[in-house]
Amino acid sequence: MTKYSVIGKFRNKETIQKLVGAIKAKGYDCYDFTAKPADPTNPNGTGDEQMKALESHPDYPNDPVHKHHFETDLKGLLDAEVVVLLLPAGNSAHMEAGIAYGLHKKTILIGKPEKPETLYYIFDEHYDSEEDFLKTI
Repeated sequence: MTKYSVIGKFRNKETIQKLVGAIKAKGYDCYDFTAKPADPTNPNGTGDEQMKALESHPDYPNDPVHKHHFETDLKGLLDAEVVVLLLPAGNSAHMEAGIAYGLHKKTILIGKPEKPETLYYIFDEHYDSEEDFLKTI
């Protein structure tokens, strides 16, 4: 069991890694989905380069890399007490937030949504910035 899991866009990996590092610096364990490369053939590529490669796979349902990401990221989500969605975030991260809510996990939203959505009420706490959130833990 971990205290936190941060979810968001892999393309935003530097910001996510900074937040995960700050959470860990406060003494909490935190699952970091960006710790593994989205594209194992280019582990040092930018988040955008790695995601373009991952997204261009012609048969993602049968791709072992996609399956591995799904399994490890879902385990990170299931093992966390608190799930933090860092905006901007894509469809996958929003689906993960929905899973967390359905599992009755504490959910936190960091950032301002591009547009209001009623389903943002699934979040127990809202913070405008990572700094505002970090002051509370």
